[in-house]
Amino acid sequence: MEHDSVYTLLTDQLKLWIPELGFQAHGITDTDLGEHEDYLRNWLAKGYHGEMSYMQHHGSKRSRPAELLPGTLTVISVRMDYLPAPDAIAETLKDKNRAYVSRYALGRDYHKVIRSRLRKLELKIAEFLEQHDLAGFSARVFTDSAPLLEKAIAQQAGLGWIGKNTLLLNKKAGSWFFLGEILTNLPLAVTHAEPIEACGACQACIKVCPTDAIIAPYQLDARKCISYLTIENRGEIPIELRSKIGNRIFGCDDCQAVCPWNRYAQTTTEKDFSPRHKLDQATLVELFNWSESEFLQNTEGSAIRRTGYQGWLRNLSIALGNAEYSEDVVTALMDRLPDVTPLVADHIDWAIAQQTDKLNNLSNLNRK
Repeated sequence: MEHDSVYTLLTDQLKLWIPELGFQAHGITDTDLGEHEDYLRNWLAKGYHGEMSYMQHHGSKRSRPAELLPGTLTVISVRMDYLPAPDAIAETLKDKNRAYVSRYALGRDYHKVIRSRLRKLELKIAEFLEQHDLAGFSARVFTDSAPLLEKAIAQQAGLGWIGKNTLLLNKKAGSWFFLGEILTNLPLAVTHAEPIEACGACQACIKVCPTDAIIAPYQLDARKCISYLTIENRGEIPIELRSKIGNRIFGCDDCQAVCPWNRYAQTTTEKDFSPRHKLDQATLVELFNWSESEFLQNTEGSAIRRTGYQGWLRNLSIALGNAEYSEDVVTALMDRLPDVTPLVADHIDWAIAQQTDKLNNLSNLNRK
């Protein structure tokens, strides 16, 4: 059988294997990411990446997959939905005593889930090629784990378009999904997809952002983004942004929650993405009282581990400062103060001051 015929058969097989492995969609693109490389350079030049210095590393590898894995000809891009059973996101955000964790981090770490499935797909491809006497196959799997412009790849593979909130959007699936890739040296037929840009005149994501991090359509200043501040940022959270964070202790979903295209988002059937340890219902005080060993135990295999225990306490301190006044909140903050790092202590002091102001305001109201 000629090589071209084998690759055609393989493309047909991918359409069967990929859904079987739990992915909802896939596409194939070449390695030319065109204008996306210029966008990245401009974004970095403006300093919008904040402390994420890794975004500057690896030279042009991030926008040139063939430099990341020499010999790469095509990239298989996949999508996996992660939204758990519908819950009241807005209600959780309004309840200032409850903790809000970004929906993607409620269950098992997506890196582990998707990487495992992609490796199974890679093995299937290798076995198929071996059966058809084609040698020399090379590949590498990724999911938000290497210098690679995943959204740009997915867009060119036909999985959607990059919206004004800088997330990948899909007309039939919204944006509540993860992306993964397999870089290969196979000359597979690329997906022919018409360019899409369906945000139109909508400004919902820009208007709702609590910290005004979406500074213009398609432009995100990560230094203001709550996801960056509570996860990637290892230092002090600017005082002027603390009250705007509300009860968001790990990430933020506001720009997704208001996106009109997410009315088409599908809830996941993947059990690994179901909430663990009732994180979708937990109170701030409950989580703040976790010891370090409890934190490590309860976040094992979770993306939340990325923030570290000190980051966890820092984030919760801010949320407790933003909570309704409560003696339980003040007691929890005071009890922690003697045993934390100076960084966390600074945020606890701020939170106690906020709680004191609220108590004084309540006292003044009662006198009237």
